[in-house]
Amino acid sequence: MPTVVALDRISKAYEQKVAVKELSLQIEAGTMFGLLGPNGSGKTSSIRMMIGITMPDSGSVNLFGKPFDRESLKRVGYLPEERGLYKKMKVMDQLVFVGQLRGLEPAEAAKRAHAWCERMQILEAVDKKTEELSKGMQQKIQFIATLLHDPELIIMDEPFSGLDPVNATLLQDTLIELKKAGKAILFSTHRMDQVEKMCDAITLIHRGNVVLAGGIREVKSRYERDRVVINFAGDRSFLQHEAIASFKEYSGQAEITLKPHADAQALLRDAAARATIYRFELMEPSLEEIFIRTVGERVDA
Repeated sequence: MPTVVALDRISKAYEQKVAVKELSLQIEAGTMFGLLGPNGSGKTSSIRMMIGITMPDSGSVNLFGKPFDRESLKRVGYLPEERGLYKKMKVMDQLVFVGQLRGLEPAEAAKRAHAWCERMQILEAVDKKTEELSKGMQQKIQFIATLLHDPELIIMDEPFSGLDPVNATLLQDTLIELKKAGKAILFSTHRMDQVEKMCDAITLIHRGNVVLAGGIREVKSRYERDRVVINFAGDRSFLQHEAIASFKEYSGQAEITLKPHADAQALLRDAAARATIYRFELMEPSLEEIFIRTVGERVDA
């Protein structure tokens, strides 16, 4: 697949604060990329440099195989974290207007907008003013506006903000379809569960610095399988086993974190000797746990 985005050691500082320091990443067509980090880490600053809202102090930005230029932005769809809808305009009028700004003829913009509204299950809202709609409905309208001109690179900053689980799933499924169609997709979110399900690769930044990067599977393989889920009945005294660093206990279930290099099989033998075991599963850490560990280590340092 061709490389759609290539950032080479881009940096940005505002007065005395370094927002981004020597960030490098690549995003290929047909892949989904997660740009992660706590609040204030430099995610939005990185995205703004990627699409020319601000220019890097150093380093280079390449889009679609060539150095950044404004012409490339015709092939980009950007959903910013701060939404920008016109509250007094009707939904269809607003989408047609945005389509025209992106070079579409009014009739074509209306046709695409109607199809997307049907796909996003908001046809009943097309003749309403934006201010009459819920936050989640407005989010879906902005999502449609981002995609109306059929961009090859889709950049979304917190796309699931304000959405209930049903609509978040609808957006998630749509993004996966777009990826399968060959679009390059970058999104920034605090929803680690979404990243783990959807992304092919991630970059985690903290205080402007890259602290973790790579494919999802490769990143997770760097961490020891130190989580155990046990479903059991009977004596719970095995939860005092020396292999256990910490645990949470629910009705008939324990979620355990093992000590480094602990013997999980020894724990299983002890648990089976004391209680009836229905499930014993040794699991890799979730992406959320990796995120917390990595950022926490940097804060402690």
